[in-house]
Amino acid sequence: MAVKNITMPQLGESVTEGTISKWLVGPGDEVKKYDPLAEVLTDKVNAEIPSSFSGTIKEIIAQEDETLAVGEIICTIDTQETDSGEEPSVKDEGEIAFDARTDQDDKMKNRNKARYSPAVVRMAQEYDIDLGQVDGTGLGGRITRKDLQKLINAGKIPAKDEPSGQPKQKVVSASHGIAFQPVQIPVLPGDTEIPITNIRRTIAANMVRSKQEIPHAWMMVEVDVTGLVQFRNSIKDEFKLKEGFNLTYFAFFVKAVAQALREYPMINSVWAGDKIIQKKDINLSIAVASEDVLYVPVIKNADEQSIKGIAKEIAGLANKARNGRLRTDDIQGGTFTVNNTGSFGSVQSMGIINHPQAAILQIESIVKRPVILKNGGIAARDMVNLCLSMDHRVLDGLVCGNFLKRIKEILENISKENTSVY
Repeated sequence: MAVKNITMPQLGESVTEGTISKWLVGPGDEVKKYDPLAEVLTDKVNAEIPSSFSGTIKEIIAQEDETLAVGEIICTIDTQETDSGEEPSVKDEGEIAFDARTDQDDKMKNRNKARYSPAVVRMAQEYDIDLGQVDGTGLGGRITRKDLQKLINAGKIPAKDEPSGQPKQKVVSASHGIAFQPVQIPVLPGDTEIPITNIRRTIAANMVRSKQEIPHAWMMVEVDVTGLVQFRNSIKDEFKLKEGFNLTYFAFFVKAVAQALREYPMINSVWAGDKIIQKKDINLSIAVASEDVLYVPVIKNADEQSIKGIAKEIAGLANKARNGRLRTDDIQGGTFTVNNTGSFGSVQSMGIINHPQAAILQIESIVKRPVILKNGGIAARDMVNLCLSMDHRVLDGLVCGNFLKRIKEILENISKENTSVY
């Protein structure tokens, strides 16, 4: 028999933590390899954590609604494998392990309180919190990120130079420990207070991080997609009957972006501190909204897919997102983001870049407008704005201008005569 650790997996390229929303097993339960153990929630996905081993659940370490950093232990499993010494048990590693039924609860509680997870230590350093003055609510008195977040939200952060019970009145933002004075907003009759969810808090922190770290620049081009509209409308009903899913305008845009990225690979890059990494694969992140949450699943190798293939991917990923069935693999590996803001009727918007990617493209609403033709005439044409936000550390106006120009050229040449969706 060997005790194996199950840790918080990385559920996305830029995801650093996850919240246990529901345990599906308990101590003593028998599980097989790949059986789901718990449901976990991040700002990008709801997913199940599968077991890496077959055996018996020994200990549940992470509690429901507790947020843990990637790599932190959430539970342990007694397996049938022989412990070779290569992977020590949870107790050999000095991690938190205890029997709540023993008569040494108080002693264990004190010991666990002094053993902090990396995420707790990092958060305490970021917000200047004296962990010795914090009462933990985790197993055995362990201090969790939820305990620290509660203090931060309340503006009651115990500083190291202040006695316990006299908290330092400081409020810290969700991003990088920026302190500011508490703002007292009166709640008037009829006002509604909406609690901040973990997803909303994480989205806020990620957006602030993107705006603080990335020097954003913006460009926009106007595209005449009259031919695209006519072509799509002429085949959409037959396509839906034959394939079983919709042929959306968005599929044409995603295909055009993928093709242009292949020709301008610098756009398909990420900033890595001391270097720029130009990604080989073209994996397009697309924004998909459920009732109250925005997810960003990924179309892998979009440049190798037909318009039909991309339309199928969009339909499948959107369905998964809205039904809470996105897998870890569905949201990992994105290299560039395409956002269909036109679905809301927007005609111009400036997106915040999906860190650590170098750019994001907003596809706005297609609208009919009077346009002056090359021959001097005026005609009603289907027009769309493409709005690009770029990381000016990685990209400049020349390459981005040429990139947008190429997308415009591709889209304006789509027609029944020279375009196939297969």
